[in-house]
Amino acid sequence: MHLIVHHWDTDGITSAALLIKALGMEGFTNMTAPIGEFRFDGRIWRVMDGVEKLYVLDFNVPGEVEKVKVPTLFIDHHTQPKIKNPLVKQVNPSLDGSYYPSCSLVVSEHFDTFNAWTALGVAGDIGEKAFELEFVGKLLKEEGISKEEALKLVELMDSNYIAMDRGAVEEAVMVLLENEIRELPDYEPWVKKAEAIRRAIEDALSVVEERNGFAFSRFRSPYNVISKVARRFVWGMKYRGAVVINEDFHGKAQLYFRVSPEVAEGFNMVNLIEGVRQLGANAGGKREVLGCICEKGKVEEVLQLIESQMGW
Repeated sequence: MHLIVHHWDTDGITSAALLIKALGMEGFTNMTAPIGEFRFDGRIWRVMDGVEKLYVLDFNVPGEVEKVKVPTLFIDHHTQPKIKNPLVKQVNPSLDGSYYPSCSLVVSEHFDTFNAWTALGVAGDIGEKAFELEFVGKLLKEEGISKEEALKLVELMDSNYIAMDRGAVEEAVMVLLENEIRELPDYEPWVKKAEAIRRAIEDALSVVEERNGFAFSRFRSPYNVISKVARRFVWGMKYRGAVVINEDFHGKAQLYFRVSPEVAEGFNMVNLIEGVRQLGANAGGKREVLGCICEKGKVEEVLQLIESQMGW
């Protein structure tokens, strides 16, 4: 049996589907981690004991991958160190300084398998900017998917992790594999989740403070909406960046820090991510993004570290 561990968002889901399709894979199990936590939990480690090969996709957990004891293909696009574990083959353009907008694109290039899922992964990670890339529109057009339908599909797939439904995230891979993509904008289980989440995002956007061109939002919600709120501030409302804090997320605190591409050029997010980890928070990210989950009392320390590195 093969085990696929993938990120819980659209890019992770589409990357897993692309891998399965490219390899004609049968006898596999796909899993995601506890949503919001960058680690392998006991459930994943237990399944890993009996697998022939492990695939880790779009999930920036180099520390966990260093510990695996089975042959592993680690495909990602997030900033991360070179893996030393000899059982691991690491495919990540960022190791050579290349920027890729999604893991789905890395998977597609690695296996030479491109379709609308590739484009959806890109749209999931960089939003409407994806449609500035010629290949995105081309791949969607080949399968009769409009820009509006693609963005809706991203919203629907992401609704599973935003609702903290780990099982639904894992099931979403099979939903992609077993259904015509043109039918999925009306897939009822996803539509109902998305409607409730849309209301929660609008509530968070309405509570904003501006500082030096950055948006600050604090709120409380059971939905995992911090990344969506931050993207709206930066991509839609054109802030230089955003700090979004969910102060009571199932008993913990979440913080998401996103900067615009222009700010990212002069800022070392890798150092900040490592600094947050040293504070004891579970953190991950990439060139423009830091996300973490921590105890409620720890979030102010994380915020102070961000403020000190930004010079606020």
